[in-house]
Amino acid sequence: MLMPRSVADLVSRRAAALPAEAFAVAGPIVEAVRTRGEAALREYAERFGDVAVGGPLFLERPALDRALGALPAGDRARLERVAGRIRTFAEAQKYALEAVTVSVPGGSVGQWIAPLERAGCYAPGGRYPLPSSVLMTAVTARVAGVKEIWVASPKPGPMTLAAAAVAGADAVLAAGGAHAIAALAYGAGSLRPCDVVAGPGNRYVTAAKQLVSARVFIDMLAGPSELVVFADRTAAPAVVAADLLAQAEHDPDALPILVTLDAALPDRVASELKRQLVGLSTAAIARTALANGGAVVVGSVEEGIAACDALAPEHLELCLENAAAVAPRLAHYGALFIGAGSAEVLGDYGAGPNHVLPTAGRARSTGGLSVYTFLRVRTWLCIDDAAAARPLVEDAAWFGRVEGLEAHARSAERRLD
Repeated sequence: MLMPRSVADLVSRRAAALPAEAFAVAGPIVEAVRTRGEAALREYAERFGDVAVGGPLFLERPALDRALGALPAGDRARLERVAGRIRTFAEAQKYALEAVTVSVPGGSVGQWIAPLERAGCYAPGGRYPLPSSVLMTAVTARVAGVKEIWVASPKPGPMTLAAAAVAGADAVLAAGGAHAIAALAYGAGSLRPCDVVAGPGNRYVTAAKQLVSARVFIDMLAGPSELVVFADRTAAPAVVAADLLAQAEHDPDALPILVTLDAALPDRVASELKRQLVGLSTAAIARTALANGGAVVVGSVEEGIAACDALAPEHLELCLENAAAVAPRLAHYGALFIGAGSAEVLGDYGAGPNHVLPTAGRARSTGGLSVYTFLRVRTWLCIDDAAAARPLVEDAAWFGRVEGLEAHARSAERRLD
């Protein structure tokens, strides 16, 4: 149920690269939508059951508002409350990034912050519809100042449409998979090409995102969900098991891992896993995922930190007596959950930070989706005193000649005339 593993074994078990089969499937679909637009989009959407034959592909804002208005008051209040927490956190992120002006000889340089114009936000709708991903992506894009926001999701139900309304989306594309990603990237019908495509999806969605990334900015290439629980003797086995199952039920390829200082904890957690799997509707998926992961017993906090950093997981929970002290010492993770009360699912469902996060070790080099995904940092230069700028000009001319680019040097020296 929770096999003993080495860190090296667990790292090797995770698929960092997409299988060739995913590109073989996604490639022709992306190209068809790129070249034939709405006709190809509809063909695939109907073939894969995203919409009924002849059904609407594009749901504009009035349809979203009707879905929101039809929700029970309690459901609407919860959607709005979660969206509010995501919005508050994204606003704080945005305000942490500011315009800058720095003096240089003869003038000044700086940066301005500007939002992208059009965003495509993908929300999975296959095995489990994820209206939470609608909020995570579209709310964040709206806070960034994006003017036009499209949500794409296959077979979007009332909750997905209502979430899009609460998030401030302009329209929903009722399609998923590689054809939806291609439509967001290249445009189709009333959907114009987006400047960024963001959001999680299956291997075909991820392959399509990689294929269109030469045309459009993408947030990341996200794979199966991952959770590492770093625990000691103070951790409650029932809580650890519940958290591992919460990730395991996502996908048969999910990777739930326990790193522990307590050699007796894996067996106690395994017993809890068996007990909690009974009657769980997603037990078959969770069992398969649990077989992917396992338990790593470490001899010290330092060894545990090294194990967690080597795994660089999407989610990292600290169920430790001194969790707050250990947290700053960890270097590589998508999102960190400090203390036994900080359940990863609270992050999934709107505590504030985003749940679209790097997987497969990519947390070593990138963070999760944020307001910065939808912003551009643009720099500028203004020289208004040519005489004072002489050091800049001379340095530029010197570099041009060092690099063998004489026209560069002469262009700089023209400013001395």
